Amino acid sequence: MSASFSDSDLEGYLDEALPVDEMGLVEQALRDDEGLLARLIEINRRRDAGSHSLGEIWRAHRLSCPPREQLGSYLLDVLDAETSNYIYFHISEIGCRLCEANLADMQKQQAESAGEVEKRRTRYFQSSVGYIEGRR
Repeated sequence: MSASFSDSDLEGYLDEALPVDEMGLVEQALRDDEGLLARLIEINRRRDAGSHSLGEIWRAHRLSCPPREQLGSYLLDVLDAETSNYIYFHISEIGCRLCEANLADMQKQQAESAGEVEKRRTRYFQSSVGYIEGRR
């Protein structure tokens, strides 16, 4: 069974970069297959020793992930078609959980009503009033 997962799959598992359902499949396979677990331990040992491939460095630094500002522009639909299509592909087809989480966070912030934003600002201000007055 361990042959069904490539080293790249196992590295993605270590980086928590696989889609959720694939993470679950690897997790279950690791519980059932000592050979697969041994491969994962060896991959992790190699990574800890500082022996990295170009692909590992690329994944570790998330070089294919768009910056948060670009995700915000995607959300506002102000990007050129090529960049917008890439972000759609990156999130929808590749299944980047980090970018999906960033986009969901921005969508939540965008959906907040002005009243909720004002309440939060008021709480921040009230929590710092004593500190500010004590500095005078």
